[in-house]
Amino acid sequence: MKFASTRIITADMKQLVGFYEMVTGVGAEWLAPVFAEIVMPGAVLAIGSADTVALWKEGSAEPCANRSLVLEFQVDDIETEYVRLKDKVTLVHDLKTMPWGNKTFQFRDPDGNAISLYMPITDEAKQRFASR
Repeated sequence: MKFASTRIITADMKQLVGFYEMVTGVGAEWLAPVFAEIVMPGAVLAIGSADTVALWKEGSAEPCANRSLVLEFQVDDIETEYVRLKDKVTLVHDLKTMPWGNKTFQFRDPDGNAISLYMPITDEAKQRFASR
């Protein structure tokens, strides 16, 4: 089995796709007016319009309703990314080091979804990610 992507359902495709293009620096591939993908090494972030929900089952997903998922992006320089984004996003918390060895900051996208950018900083964390 291969983990293929994470998909966010949104009511405002242009706003959310533009936000993730700004955060990641990667241009979206628009596969349809109601569906786009941001393809990055190791993961794909798919963004679907609320109109696509009916293709599965009406009511099976809802925009702006997530409070249990955090999208995480590993970066090479957490300090640089923090300076670049801190005034452009709604911060949840400033830079801090987590008990598992990652330095991170968290913010929300326009739909309220939580995002963490992180960089392994302890020797143990660096070793863990070197093998992935």
